[in-house]
Parts: sequence; structure tokens; C-alpha cells
Amino acid sequence: MRLFVALTPPDEIVEELRANTAALRELAPELRWTRAEQWHLTLAFLGEVADEVVDELARRLNRAAARHPPLSLAFGGGGRFGHRVLWTGVRGNLEGLRRLADSVRAAARRSRLPVERRPYRPHLTLARSDGTADLRPLVERLAPWEGLAWVATWLYLMRSRLGAGLGGSALHEPIARWPLDG
Repeated sequence: MRLFVALTPPDEIVEELRANTAALRELAPELRWTRAEQWHLTLAFLGEVADEVVDELARRLNRAAARHPPLSLAFGGGGRFGHRVLWTGVRGNLEGLRRLADSVRAAARRSRLPVERRPYRPHLTLARSDGTADLRPLVERLAPWEGLAWVATWLYLMRSRLGAGLGGSALHEPIARWPLDG
């Protein structure tokens, strides 16, 4: 199964972000906008994981979550990865967030899963493009925005089922969660 590890914002933060990006959606309807109910902060993308590895991974993620305290975070600003991905940034306890992402990646490696070695770049993906859209005007409109603070209290192991969501999008389902209580 296709897995990733993430934090999920509370409903009121999702609603705030949805309201803040409504005008952007109208400006760029050609983009593939991510659905608000699927918004999350990925800590590690694991790809295809064999069923027999999931229990060991879950034990290791449980231990990782137990070592980290809840994190005060907020969304704000924006950016892009080339001409393909539009995102909003993350503010707040970024050092704690990076330490948690490092622990999650270490848990995956100890479970014999390949994990990207590039630096963690916290963001929430808002939209994707085929690479032909100019995302710079949208990034400029996002730049001054500062969202409300929220506290991440749970670490989630998520399953991603490609094509199973609305309109053929991916469907993200939590399969396990652990409290951040370090």
C-alpha cells in the first residue's frame, strides 16, 4: 500500500485556509486544486510499503511520536516548486517540526524503507499544474497572508489510494495515529 506520515490541521484552520484561497481558485481554474479535506503536512513520503512492514513501522512511529511534544504551527505566505506546485508555507515551531520529520524518517529507515535524504521543506500543497502555468502571481498574492496558529497533537500514518477520490483524485485515509506527548 502507498503510505506517508503527516500532521493534519484542525477543521477551523482548514476552513480559514479554504476561505483565504477561494479567490486564487477563481483566478486559476486551470490548476488542479487540492481538496481541503485532504490537506496535510507531509513529514515523510514512504511510497509503496509491503503489508508485512507496516506493523514494525507503526511501532517505530509510535515511539517517535512519544518523544516529541505538540507543535504550535501556522500557515502563511506561499511559494512554488517550479511551475508545477503552488504551496503555502508553515510558521511556528519549525525546529520542532524538523526534529519530528527527522524522527519519522529515521523510523522509516529502521523499518528498511527508502526515504528521501533531501532537507525537509514544510509546506502544504494547494495546487498542481501541468508545468505551463505561471504560478508567480499566485505566490505574490499569498505572500502577505498569515494564518491563525494551531497545535498539532497527533502523528498520522496515511494511506494514499490514487484515483479513489472525487474526480479521480487521490484519497488519503488515516490508518493509524499516535499522540505527540514527549
